[in-house]
Amino acid sequence: MSRYQIAVIVGSLRRDSFNRKLANAIVKLAPSEFSFSPVQIGDLPLYNQDDDTNPADSVKRLKDEILAAQGLLFVTPEYNRSIPGVLKNAIDHASRPHAQNAWAGKPAGVLGVSTGVIGTALAQQHLRNVLAHLDVPTLCQPEAFIQVRDGLFDEAGNIGEGSRHFLQNWMDHYVAWVKKHAV
Repeated sequence: MSRYQIAVIVGSLRRDSFNRKLANAIVKLAPSEFSFSPVQIGDLPLYNQDDDTNPADSVKRLKDEILAAQGLLFVTPEYNRSIPGVLKNAIDHASRPHAQNAWAGKPAGVLGVSTGVIGTALAQQHLRNVLAHLDVPTLCQPEAFIQVRDGLFDEAGNIGEGSRHFLQNWMDHYVAWVKKHAV
């Protein structure tokens, strides 16, 4: 049986982030041959092309974690109808310098949760545009624009009963996507 190591990139630094909670819960719906590792992005310096020849240790760690993964899971909030700056900063760091894009070829899934009724639809679309440019094959369907509501999570922090079928379907598609595209 193959093992799949998935790098989980959460676009929020907030301690009680709904997106971190979603990331922690949804990975429990994956089969046992999938393991998920959170990627730290809050300690990265702001991207500066002058640093490409001598990147910070945190940037080297980020790139190593992305390169070691067979797939990517992005779970992001929506800030001002787009992705958070901290997520864009991490994407920029791991895609540079030119021709050293750590993201390239890694199959990805994109999710997000928000208190708004459209969830993180626009942030997800912006992220998909960025990932397309970086040669990241990204699962397109099913989409998951999730609104935080009572019952989304159960008392233990797992996906609640009312959302489990929908999110299990998403995870099943994501697993098939990674297996199809992982190199």
